[in-house]
Amino acid sequence: MTGTAEQRTHINLASPFIVKMWVIIFLVEFVKGSLLVALLPVYMENILGLSVTVVGFAFAMQYLGDNLFRSPSGWILERVGYRWTMTGALVLIVLAVTMIIYVTDAVWLSVACLILGIGTSPLWPCVMTGVTDLAGSTKSGSSGAAMGAVEMASLAGTGIGPITVNFLMDHGGQSYRVAFLVLLGCAMAVVGVSLLLPSRISHTVHSSSHGSADGSHGGRKRLKPWASLKRTLHQVRTTLKVSRLLYPALFLQAFAIGLMTPVVTLFARTELHVTPNQFSMLLIAGGGITVLALIPAGRWVDRIGTTAFLNVGFLLAAGSMALFSQVRWLPLAFVSVMLVGISYALILPAWNAFLAKQIPKGERGTVWGLFLTLQGSGMVAGPVLSGKLWDTVGHGVPFLVSGFVMLLLFILHLLIVHRTKLKAELH
Repeated sequence: MTGTAEQRTHINLASPFIVKMWVIIFLVEFVKGSLLVALLPVYMENILGLSVTVVGFAFAMQYLGDNLFRSPSGWILERVGYRWTMTGALVLIVLAVTMIIYVTDAVWLSVACLILGIGTSPLWPCVMTGVTDLAGSTKSGSSGAAMGAVEMASLAGTGIGPITVNFLMDHGGQSYRVAFLVLLGCAMAVVGVSLLLPSRISHTVHSSSHGSADGSHGGRKRLKPWASLKRTLHQVRTTLKVSRLLYPALFLQAFAIGLMTPVVTLFARTELHVTPNQFSMLLIAGGGITVLALIPAGRWVDRIGTTAFLNVGFLLAAGSMALFSQVRWLPLAFVSVMLVGISYALILPAWNAFLAKQIPKGERGTVWGLFLTLQGSGMVAGPVLSGKLWDTVGHGVPFLVSGFVMLLLFILHLLIVHRTKLKAELH
């Protein structure tokens, strides 16, 4: 795909880059979802005898590693390309899973989670940069459907992973070891797939970082790394024009999810008294709806915009989180989980498309890394607070706080849209 080629109306969801990233996203989220949602909370509390606060801290280490290295990953992506950025990082996932299999104390498990986070850190900067670049080569410039597609792969991995692990945990005395070995195999497979990624999507991609405006490399001498970094930061400061309210919104969007992640499995086991297979059905009820609705929702986002989807999604998420925190009857739990799934199907493609509109053309990888770092910081704070709330206040409180955060996001989004309209009218 080149700048002179005939442009498509929308992104081709079957393009080689998108398909390979689908596979990578699915496998990475399969491993991460299996560990964080189903395996580690139960394994660390019931088998190793660690407290839920320690579990939350270990999870925070994973999100910290992911978060700290997202911006550097975006910057590295601009310089070395997709293939080697992803391959170098994904090897760390293999190391992390290997450590988790063999270590038993809280410190080394936390270190393994930190390494796991570093290994996953380039994933979303690479995906978002690639989708934004592909959207820029289409007539509409819309990315909602593609964002929905990659989110679908992410959620499918996050959902199918825990379901698979729960099945393995229900069968045989060696179930934990078998589950860990399956995840190690998936981690090795994803490294192989990453080697098939292109270095660049096209010769026009990242031209602002690597050459002159026409994409050539002869018009500018190669800068030393420190000089290149200083120039990148200057370009980001001068080209990034967004509402200041976007920054707390980025934090809160992930903070709401981080509050739930360490305790959702424990809540289902201790408060709803479900079996692993029943918990799998809950995941299917919520995640299945989200996955099935993501691409249609993304296409509608491309047609009518992001505002309505985000407003309805944030309000529905706030209400359904609060409902889930109070239910103790399994059928009603299924209803609340399905409502959460619908809300996230509305939010995810619209939120990512909303952010994509804020990205300047220059240094897309770096800016996506910055946005995802701010967003990921919520995933660092969320699990720590969640474990404390679980141990000291009540088992349903993390979900109530998550619902309140979604209500704050609704208000922030309204203010951002209002200020953007006022600024547009003034200019």
